[in-house]
Amino acid sequence: MLNMAEMKRDIAVIMGSQSDYDTMVYAVDMLKALEISHDIFVISAHRTPERLFNFARSAQEKGFKVVIAGAGGAAHLPGMVASLTYLPVIGVPVRSKELNGLDSLLSIVQMPKGVPVATMSIGESGAYNAAITAASILSISNNKITDRLKRWREKQTEAVKEKPTL
Repeated sequence: MLNMAEMKRDIAVIMGSQSDYDTMVYAVDMLKALEISHDIFVISAHRTPERLFNFARSAQEKGFKVVIAGAGGAAHLPGMVASLTYLPVIGVPVRSKELNGLDSLLSIVQMPKGVPVATMSIGESGAYNAAITAASILSISNNKITDRLKRWREKQTEAVKEKPTL
């Protein structure tokens, strides 16, 4: 029997610093709600480049199928990971103090031709939607995830009232 450390996870949720977890927790919570296996790592493109290279080059052989990468400021993490792996990378721009996340968004969305990063909106909504996007990617080949995603969307639809409460 595999122990938890040896289990293959579907999604890697990575972020540039511990402070980014305040945003990336929305992706983690959504993955939990959809019962999708995941692991979480802090990997800085600038402060831990060896960790970045080791992670990105081995992510697929470790069983990950999608990477959700959150980063603020210069936000090089998603693009660097995308340049080193063939897995789909979903970028989440984290709000920054200086430019409120616009710098993060532009750094992630303006990838050069040939190194794609699927880019979400800035902040909490982007992290939340990154998890749903990752689930949609996995649902192509996993009927259990398809069913959970369908049920989640049905609940979301049912929660929208036809008339406002007055």
